[in-house]
Amino acid sequence: MERKSIIDYSTFEEVDIRVGRIIDVSPFPEARKPAYQLTIDFGPQLGVLHSSAQITTRYSRELLLGRLIVAVVNFLPKRIAGYSSEVLVLGVANSEGEVVLLAPDSDVLPGSPIY
Repeated sequence: MERKSIIDYSTFEEVDIRVGRIIDVSPFPEARKPAYQLTIDFGPQLGVLHSSAQITTRYSRELLLGRLIVAVVNFLPKRIAGYSSEVLVLGVANSEGEVVLLAPDSDVLPGSPIY
């Protein structure tokens, strides 16, 4: 895989990546590809924000509720099939092309920044 363009560290510092806890999961039948609408608690500083995520093949609603995730929280909201997605939940594709969510390996407070 080819490397993307090089950025300096100060540019990376502009990206606000935080830990959040999923507090609600709803089906999103209006989306072109199967997806969920996620409600995510990012703690007292950021509050509750929303995201759309194409993670239905690997995760059930029950597996997602209460789960910690990692997300970019300072993008402009994106309209997806009429829904305002406010954060970008981060993941990596496995060998089957399913998105595997990124998450801390122990319990941390929602809103904790990623360094």
